[in-house]
Amino acid sequence: MNRSEAIKRLNAVFCDVFDDDSIKIADTTSAADIDDWDSLEHINLISAVEDEFGMRFKMKEVSGMKNVGEMLDLICERGN
Repeated sequence: MNRSEAIKRLNAVFCDVFDDDSIKIADTTSAADIDDWDSLEHINLISAVEDEFGMRFKMKEVSGMKNVGEMLDLICERGN
């Protein structure tokens, strides 16, 4: 999967999970950039991303993600 397609799909997931159509994610976007992104919403986000891309993250991957760019790297690497 190419990165531009993945970021469009991922952005739609972010808008849905955080119920905010004005969100525009970038590689550097992190929890500090989105007001409602707390630990509970992080779980919801990961679940929604997994559903959208038909994949499952390992716990180590989830805990190691520092920003959207790292999430995109994993999504593109798996190619769904």
